[in-house]
Amino acid sequence: MSITKQKQQTAYSALAETFGYTSAMQSPRISKVVVSSGVGKKRDKKQIELIEDRLAKITGQKPALRAARLSIASFKVREGDTVGLQITLRGSRMYDFLDKLIHIALPRTRDFHGIAASAVDDMGNLTIGIKEHTIFPETPDEDLKDVFGFAVTIVTTASTKAEAESFFRHVGVPLIVDSGIKR
Repeated sequence: MSITKQKQQTAYSALAETFGYTSAMQSPRISKVVVSSGVGKKRDKKQIELIEDRLAKITGQKPALRAARLSIASFKVREGDTVGLQITLRGSRMYDFLDKLIHIALPRTRDFHGIAASAVDDMGNLTIGIKEHTIFPETPDEDLKDVFGFAVTIVTTASTKAEAESFFRHVGVPLIVDSGIKR
């Protein structure tokens, strides 16, 4: 059993007194993790396939291609062009990915001080922007010319921002208090 899943199961006992839960079903849970990446101006099929392959290695699941819904001439985008990739993780793959993200990848990030608490939205979800995919151990270091970024959204059942922040801290996500200073 993953560390994140074990901590999620103890969330009720840890947060019940603070938020006044009367049932274990009221405590927040992680429902899914969404990993998404835009392909930008990369029109080359090989580049898109490279990003697709790397995301599949990192998450353990093949990404779905996302097509443009509208043609926008000023952006040189046609309807149906591939504009991004998305993966929705649930179950054991979700917990394995979260363990890898929290305990291995984030500490390997250059100049990492923690995730700002403002990354938690009012609906109880946390969105983390990863600038370089090379922080994950599945990516070979010899391909540093093709570095791309992606976003990880952790969706919870928390009803408020304060509840979600407490839950994420309990699970082990390194949240820091915002100081208002840009680094």
